[in-house]
Amino acid sequence: MVDLAVGVLIGAAFGKIVASLTTNMISPFIGLATGGLDLGSKYIVLRAGATPGKNYASAADATKDGATILGYGIFINDIITFLVTALVVFMIVKAYNHIRRKETPPDALPAPADIVLLTEIRDLLSTKKVPSSES
Repeated sequence: MVDLAVGVLIGAAFGKIVASLTTNMISPFIGLATGGLDLGSKYIVLRAGATPGKNYASAADATKDGATILGYGIFINDIITFLVTALVVFMIVKAYNHIRRKETPPDALPAPADIVLLTEIRDLLSTKKVPSSES
């Protein structure tokens, strides 16, 4: 139970780190490569708010005015965050499996009971003399 709680806490902290990585490290490079595009600020107004025809400076302003928006930029940021998280978790699991494989070499594992029995039968048969068919 404690292990699960520790895992959840570490996972939550890891999620914040990845979100920060996406927002503060990856998104600026995307903006630089696309000529200053800030994905987090991209949205489409689907229905005007309390002030029809108003041009909103940000998605937060549009939402505050009661407008219905489609925040596709935030969605793209979330997709990037998910992909970075998936990549890092994949690399951690792969490294863990690699280390675990080195700790328990296949030769150290005991042979299954049926293999041991068949090996004993083979060894007993090889010690017996087989009568020749020439008479």
